[in-house]
Formats: sequence, C-alpha cells, structure tokens
Amino acid sequence: MTKPTLEVKSGFSRLRVDLTYDGSNFSGWAKQPGLRTIQAEFEAALTTIIQGEVSTIVAGRTDAGVHAKHQVLHVDLPEDTQVDNLAFRLNQLLKSDIRVLEAVWAPLNFHARFGPNSRTYQYKIIDGGKVIAPLDRFDSAKWFRQLDVELMNEGSKLLLGEHDFFAFCKHREGTSTIKNLMEFEWHRDEKDVVIGQITANSFGYNMVRNLVGAAVCVGEGRFKPEWMLKTLTEKIRISDSYVFPPQGLSLIKVDFPPADQYLAKYNENHLNPQEQEDEG
Repeated sequence: MTKPTLEVKSGFSRLRVDLTYDGSNFSGWAKQPGLRTIQAEFEAALTTIIQGEVSTIVAGRTDAGVHAKHQVLHVDLPEDTQVDNLAFRLNQLLKSDIRVLEAVWAPLNFHARFGPNSRTYQYKIIDGGKVIAPLDRFDSAKWFRQLDVELMNEGSKLLLGEHDFFAFCKHREGTSTIKNLMEFEWHRDEKDVVIGQITANSFGYNMVRNLVGAAVCVGEGRFKPEWMLKTLTEKIRISDSYVFPPQGLSLIKVDFPPADQYLAKYNENHLNPQEQEDEG
C-alpha cells in the first residue's frame, strides 16, 4: 500500500470533490480491469477536461452495487486549473448515474480518506413480503418476514462503542477489525420502510451488511438481542447467509472535523491501523 501523505507537489493544489451515485450498474468504487467502476469513470472524465493523468483518493471505497448519497474524494491538480465550473463540466461528461455536487480547492491538510471523523451508512429494508414500488427497487432490499424494530434496536445498541468487530468483517491482511461504532439505530419511515443508520470511525469489508443481517435475525425473532453481543465478544464469524444485498446500502455522510483540526485527525488516522477499508 502506498504510504499516505498530505504533501502536495510543487505547482499543484488539492481539490475536494463531493459526489453522489447510483451504484446499481457499477462493480464498486475502485478501478478494476474490464469492469465499470465509479473511480474509473470519474477519473476518465477529469482526465479529458484537464488533459492530464489524475489519481483520486476517496473517503470510502464502496463495494459493487452500493450507492452514495454523499461521497467525498480529493485529487491533486495543477494549481492553475480552472475549477469555477468544473462540477458542471464533469457532469456533462459523466453518465447520469454519477453526479458531482461540488468541486472546490481544499483547505491545507485536507485528506478525504484519513481526514474524516466518521462515515454514516443507511440501509433500507421493505419487510413483511410487501410489494416494492418500482422506484424503490434501486436502493431497498426485500425481506419476506415482518421485522420488530424495537428488538433490532435492543440488539444493535449493545454493539455501540469501540470493539473488535472481527465477527462482522471479512478480515484483510494489514488492516484492523477494531472499530468505534458510534450509531446503530433502526426506525420505520412514513412509507413503513425499515431504515437502519450506522455510523463509525471506519468500517471493515462487509461490516455494515453483516451488522444488518445480524439485526434482522433478531428482528424476525430467530435470536434474542443478546445474541448480537455474544457474537461480538466471542468472535463468532457471522454466516455468509446473513450478509444482506448491496442495493439496500447507501453512504449518506462523511463527517470531517473543523479545518484547523485536519492535520491532527490525519495523523491520528493514518498512523492507526483502524483505517477505512472497503464496504459492501
């Protein structure tokens, strides 16, 4: 892995880009040979505009089929690059399932991956065998049993705090499964859709979809809420059959500290193995 750095080459400045995308027809964020990915399409569009190679760093590398209502990346560009209408120009080149919300020069010490305080994901479930409306099929998962949201919240709150989430992550060499889970809450919206909101300093690969699957097991009455804590503390690997599908998952927020704390947060995060991994 390339050593992360805040250094920007002479003659370059750091650009922050906020974007949103429908992940349905992508093989995730990261570039992969022969596959359609968000990173590849964004970098191709930006390369066309500036007539030079670019390399983006993103806050969270979403997996295949996962959406982002608000994603953040940075890229270093020649400091004379005109960015006043860059978001508009990028959107003219990108297909309609990716949209740039804003592209601005970033403050000193900004880093999309190692700068955030937290990431927040949302998971949507249409339960009880209810019919999925055509427009809802893009960002919702279907579950045939009725779910008890109160039981899901009972189990989910037991996992809050800093723990080793080995049981809920597919471990990867060189990364840590110790995470700080700040929020894990369920409710029903005005359309009776079950909504889960999950916030952590960072997430391991498949961590959110494993947590969702465990909560659903409790919500449908298969296990007691305490089973979620037992699974965590005893490091019992969650079965692959509990991993919920990607289409119900969306990255909805990346939270950064005030600009005068960017450097401190970067140093805390990139020197710590609890770095942001893939999600999905």
